[in-house]
Amino acid sequence: MKLLEVNCVIVLLGSLTWAPATATTFTLPSPWGYRCDADRCVKEENTGVDTLVTLNTCKLTCGPYGVLWPKPTTATVGNEVAEFLPTNVTYVTACVGEVCSLLETAIEIFKDNLQRYHPDYASGSAPWEGPWAPDTVAHTLHIAVDVTGKETRITLDTDESYDLLVATTGDVTSASISAPTFFGARHALETLSQLVEYQENRDSLMIVTTAKVTDSPVFKYRGIILDTSRNYISVESIKRSLDSMAANKLNSFHWHITDSHSFPLYLETLPNMAYYGAYSPRQVYYPADVRHLVEYGRVRGVRVLPEFDAPAHVGNGWQWTEKEESLGKLAVCVNREPWQSFCVEPPCGQLNLANPNMYKLLGQIYDEMVQLFSPIDLFHFGGDEVNLNCWNTTEEIVTWMNDNNFGLSSDAYYQQWGIFQEKARQLLTAANGGTEVPGIMWTSHLTEAGHVDRYLNNSQYIIQIWTTGDDPVIGELLNKNFRVIFSNYDAWYLDCGMGAWVGAGNNWCSPYK
Repeated sequence: MKLLEVNCVIVLLGSLTWAPATATTFTLPSPWGYRCDADRCVKEENTGVDTLVTLNTCKLTCGPYGVLWPKPTTATVGNEVAEFLPTNVTYVTACVGEVCSLLETAIEIFKDNLQRYHPDYASGSAPWEGPWAPDTVAHTLHIAVDVTGKETRITLDTDESYDLLVATTGDVTSASISAPTFFGARHALETLSQLVEYQENRDSLMIVTTAKVTDSPVFKYRGIILDTSRNYISVESIKRSLDSMAANKLNSFHWHITDSHSFPLYLETLPNMAYYGAYSPRQVYYPADVRHLVEYGRVRGVRVLPEFDAPAHVGNGWQWTEKEESLGKLAVCVNREPWQSFCVEPPCGQLNLANPNMYKLLGQIYDEMVQLFSPIDLFHFGGDEVNLNCWNTTEEIVTWMNDNNFGLSSDAYYQQWGIFQEKARQLLTAANGGTEVPGIMWTSHLTEAGHVDRYLNNSQYIIQIWTTGDDPVIGELLNKNFRVIFSNYDAWYLDCGMGAWVGAGNNWCSPYK
């Protein structure tokens, strides 16, 4: 077969004719434009009678908020844009100490994000080719950031508010940012990036010429949870999640890093946990990985919050202790079958309440986790889906319960679970140098209606809701002055992958989420 090489294209539409161009450089124009109508961008044919703009221009300037997300507290956005190049960005900062270096990093991230607006962006750069109009080349975006506070770590008390003012005079668009903390200023830079878009007709960027935004978050905790035990997620993928969180001004990355399925976290004092617990030697998070992610999140306004789920949701990774006579079996029911009798989902596993060495090892785990995620202002203890039958069919635990006259009733086991949780809290406090931080717990039997504060203190714990949004226990928790995090599974629990919850079948969440 002989291939025919086409070197030029001639397009004739109505009375419009484009001269021949090489196939590698020719770009087909569009007859369509957009106008803003009742805060919506409406597509129309560009006849030259009405002034239409590109879709990106319309999105920036249509409606009171343009494309700002999340919706700011108050905002006014102008309806005109100025074109500029990503290389024409200057900035000054007014700040103190480490905040200045954080701001430098945040501004560099902002400038890198501008490059990403180009549709042909790849490998850290974009092919800005021009040619550009002289006013585009001359136009500069100048950013001035003023941060009054010294805070460099986000907490539940961090003021994340900011004010952003955009104004244009001549060939300079000025963006003035004022915030009490770095984190508010970082959010302002994120908002500023939403006032910028790619101008496809000019192969340049454009920014609204005027805007005024005053903003602060409604919720102190705004997060996502990622489970890396059931499925290992690469460090690069986690970083993309942190990038997405920063873009949406979320501030808490809840890392469910271990479970009964695997233990992918390498601990220097307990290397056997990952040796026995990781899916493979390549699917391990080493200390350098964790520290890198913690810092990567910090400069993007995101705390990386570790969860070590216990006393259930442990298993693979703990088998090695049985081979150490000085330790004994620290986890029971590991991979036990039939799983339906010993856990909510396979593989099973729970900590051995009868073996005091379990607390010694738990303390070591907390020691290293505190160091890796330091400084911590929150810690997630997990604490859900304990299966009493697992404990009550383990001879060592049954003997221990009877020898101590605890009994074998459900209430007796719940009492021991509550004692375990208090010991775990004390171990974490010791690992944190004696400084208490709020612990987070999933809703469970320990928080059931009628006794929500029997085992847990509202000054020491935050309860994460994963029942339904209309569960009466939510009101009881609030009436008992517990702080709560809403992740109720009927709305926010997006665990909807391929197949049913356990086994084959359709997506088990459909059609509810």
